[in-house]
Amino acid sequence: MRRSIAIFDTSLLCCWLNIPGREQAGSERDFWDSERVNLLLEDELQKGSMIVLPLATIIETGNHISQAPRERFEYATAFSIHIKRAALSTSPWAAFTDQSVLWTPEHMLLLAKDWPALAASKMSLGDATIKYVADYYSEAGFDVRILTSDEALRAYEPKRPKAKPRRLL
Repeated sequence: MRRSIAIFDTSLLCCWLNIPGREQAGSERDFWDSERVNLLLEDELQKGSMIVLPLATIIETGNHISQAPRERFEYATAFSIHIKRAALSTSPWAAFTDQSVLWTPEHMLLLAKDWPALAASKMSLGDATIKYVADYYSEAGFDVRILTSDEALRAYEPKRPKAKPRRLL
């Protein structure tokens, strides 16, 4: 059985943490609030998923906290707990520890080649790197799910490979 990875995007992480001004996410037909994100997270945990915080998600969430209209210290303190859990790989949290892979000259050239088309489709640079994190885990043999309210980013979620039937000899 393949291990599952759930990658947090900024939209749902901010929603889950109830960051002021970011307590809700998604569209009218795909509405997210902290309760719905919590149910999704519980489902992932029941499946044994490892919860990954990519660097882009950490930075963007931190930016939203620092721009919140109130209680910035309190929200930053609460978020810091999850950053620590990811840094220490306190189950089920994990940091994407191979960030350097994304910033090698070869990968930066790939990003430079791919990102203009992604930007034209309204994908941010942060989301593009989250896509690469998802691809990285998928290529390593994990089932990957991107926890996001962004349908465009979700569309880039790596497809789960079909199970190959065992053949009788």
